[in-house]
Amino acid sequence: MNLAAATNENLAHTSNVLIYSSMAVYTLAFFAHIAEWVFGSRSKVGRTAAALTGTGSDAAVEVRVAQKGGSTAVLERPQVVTRSAAGTRDVPDGPGAAGGTFKGDLWGRIAVSLTVVAFAVQAGGVVARALSVQRAPWGNMYEFSITFSTVAVGAYLILLALRKNVRWIGLLLVTTVLLDLGIATTTLYTDSDQLVPALHSYWLWIHVSTAIICGAVFYLGAVGTLLYLFRDSYENKIANGGTPGKFATSVLERLPAAKTLDTFSYRINAAVFPLWTFTIIAGAIWAGDAWGRYWGWDPKEVWSFITWVAYACYLHARATAGWKGRKAAYLALIAFGCWLFNYYGVNIFVTGKHSYAGV
Repeated sequence: MNLAAATNENLAHTSNVLIYSSMAVYTLAFFAHIAEWVFGSRSKVGRTAAALTGTGSDAAVEVRVAQKGGSTAVLERPQVVTRSAAGTRDVPDGPGAAGGTFKGDLWGRIAVSLTVVAFAVQAGGVVARALSVQRAPWGNMYEFSITFSTVAVGAYLILLALRKNVRWIGLLLVTTVLLDLGIATTTLYTDSDQLVPALHSYWLWIHVSTAIICGAVFYLGAVGTLLYLFRDSYENKIANGGTPGKFATSVLERLPAAKTLDTFSYRINAAVFPLWTFTIIAGAIWAGDAWGRYWGWDPKEVWSFITWVAYACYLHARATAGWKGRKAAYLALIAFGCWLFNYYGVNIFVTGKHSYAGV
């Protein structure tokens, strides 16, 4: 074995070690996020819920405030103002997973710090994998998966760095990243190898990288959409005089309001949709260079276009008054379902020029 081959083998081994190490740190982050939700004050969240939604028995909610004289302050219940558009209301955002408490917030900060460390380790594993084969690290489903989850976490951390209120995504994100890496390392793992000649092109860096970025951001939008549906049902139940259970109150009242979640999802999907459009166009150009045709009805091409149409329908629905809210949210989840099938179903189970069937 020559020196170059030995070096590449060592880099591949290092990549594997780093990926497994990141899984260990993500596991710690997972438990820290759980602790954030568990140790966040449920009683405080319950008082906030009663104040905001009118479930308390009195016309005012008594909140003891630590003051020099030890007095008690009585806060009038905030009035819930309904917007002119049907199905929307002005409800303040919840206090977050920490429940607005110091102990919960401390665990949340620990969770984010561990996520940052895990992200750095995982990114190192992706880079080591790329160096071991001296090409872009997404030549098979294993490489695509570890890169995808890295980008998803990176997008989440960027939003946090921009001081966006997105820490509520943390638990679901870390959970799905662990699932993604678990599937990648146990089922999808493939030894480092070179690409077929048709894939040796600078378009690999352009087309596939933008596809990964789009998928990662679409995932964040899908999480927001899913939580919006739960939170919206919760707000509707309270508005109609219902009484949610203690667990639902503790969890859902900590999330941003349904309107905030809906707006977040829409902005995320709308922002990345032009990049998804560019991804398809770039893929067509690359196909023209590699295979002599821009479009050949390959399964990956078809499902990429179906995904584009689904997200286009969602964005159009949002611009139509009768399709805002839950109806549009269902369309967004269907669109992300199309992306997921394009990611796993087509790549693994369908044979085509783009597929990784048989890995």
